[in-house]
Amino acid sequence: MVDKDVLPACPVETTLTLIGSRWKVLVVRELLGGTMRFGELRSAIGGVSQKVLTANLREMEADGLLTRRVYAEVPPRVEYTLTDLGRSLEPVLDAMATWGKRYKELVARA
Repeated sequence: MVDKDVLPACPVETTLTLIGSRWKVLVVRELLGGTMRFGELRSAIGGVSQKVLTANLREMEADGLLTRRVYAEVPPRVEYTLTDLGRSLEPVLDAMATWGKRYKELVARA
């Protein structure tokens, strides 16, 4: 969780503080498509341990980027959804995707 009282002065650094982890960016990418259960997220992201994903989801919830809904079922069902604040990261991820595509094209030509 980010301490709101000591956010960096630089807006870029603030953004990186909130979603700078590889896993957080991928969580946002997946949840932009809609609500997902934990297992669906883990499968879609790939390569992340349960422990690391859980920690990242908790941090993102504490930072107001997503909500966690637990259903009183057996076995328990937990769903994650981006908040409006989390959804506002979509243009950031779009810009990253555009840049990454251009970079890959340049590297392929070199």
